[in-house]
Amino acid sequence: MTNKELIRYEIVNNLIEKKINGAAAARQLNLSIRQVKRIKIRVKKQGAKGVIHKLRGAPSNRKIDQKLKAKTIKYLQNHYSDFKPTLACEKLLELQGIDLGVTTIRNIMISEKLFAPKRRRKNKEYRAWRPRKEYFGEMQQFDGCYFPWLENRAPECCLLASIDDATGKPTGLEFRENESVKNVFGFWKRYIKEHGKPIAIYLDKYSTYKINHKSALDNSELLTQFQRAARDLGIELITAHSPQAKGRVERLFDTLQDRLVKELRLRGINDLNTANRFLKECYRHDFSQRFSVAPVKREDLHKPLTEIEQRNLDKIFSVQSKRKVGNDFTIRFKDSWYQLDEIQPATVCRKDAVLIEERLDSGIHISLHDKYLNFQKLPKRPEKVKMKILALAATKSTWKPPLNHPWRKQFAFAIRQNN
Repeated sequence: MTNKELIRYEIVNNLIEKKINGAAAARQLNLSIRQVKRIKIRVKKQGAKGVIHKLRGAPSNRKIDQKLKAKTIKYLQNHYSDFKPTLACEKLLELQGIDLGVTTIRNIMISEKLFAPKRRRKNKEYRAWRPRKEYFGEMQQFDGCYFPWLENRAPECCLLASIDDATGKPTGLEFRENESVKNVFGFWKRYIKEHGKPIAIYLDKYSTYKINHKSALDNSELLTQFQRAARDLGIELITAHSPQAKGRVERLFDTLQDRLVKELRLRGINDLNTANRFLKECYRHDFSQRFSVAPVKREDLHKPLTEIEQRNLDKIFSVQSKRKVGNDFTIRFKDSWYQLDEIQPATVCRKDAVLIEERLDSGIHISLHDKYLNFQKLPKRPEKVKMKILALAATKSTWKPPLNHPWRKQFAFAIRQNN
């Protein structure tokens, strides 16, 4: 008997011995007078057993059928041994039609040693929660995560992910080989075409996003390609000083490393193209419905692209470099040589600084004064020759200076001296 039952037995005994009346006993037991009368009758017949609940030791009305339990354990051991209880519960219902609660699945997995609950760590470091942004599109947290997402079926790759701070909705998920500037450019180009321009992007200090050299502190003009593209689009970049600062995207990766890996395995996905198609068509929407929250304000703060930005979007999301025009009107770039044509949309002089754009489709474009130049790629390094052309222009010049022109006097004087 429990201590509570012993106390109840003493009070009912006092009632039987008429030391107290029924109203006092009911007050002490916090029961109705009718219930006290029933307990009194049972105690007279059964003694101390009369205060013990009748369901003590009886099988529960919610007891799981043993055949169903054995079937569940079989599936858990054979298919979901490395799943956590919540995901295992969802997949048992979705694929096998077994409808059991998460707590029940958790207890079964613990008893079968398929899941070990972790003790909560007492974090002694104080951290204050930053409230969510109020609007969708006000700030996107962005990062890349290297992980064996396809396990041993493919090499390790990088998952690029953006999550809206206000809703917790993953606005972009893409598998790429690495977190290079071209892959990141491709991600954000597709993002902006789908959603528009966010107000701000919250990211870390990876070299793709920020120049971390100590001299950059005193020289704010040093920009990465990503910072330059964000400036051209009017998007604010916020740099986090710790992983905890952008905890929303970090927790997203923790969840995906558990759930997404199993989803890809169950569907037999073995390559990045199929995985990206699955993320775009199915998983991202399903994840948003399951885990996202409603924003405080309903408005969407994504900004549409202007006409100029739409025309120059390929230019903005290109890797840009500056080179000087040689005396023979050639340009060297990444061990390749490019010869400028004689006819150009803008006047090109020797030593002019031109802008070279590496587009996402691997195409090369050369511009000067916002006009794209005509050029040809040379198969090898050109030989040094003296060019008679002083500059390249829109049309080929046919004008010749007269004999008394100042430019020709020095040549005429030199000829007379030789004669």
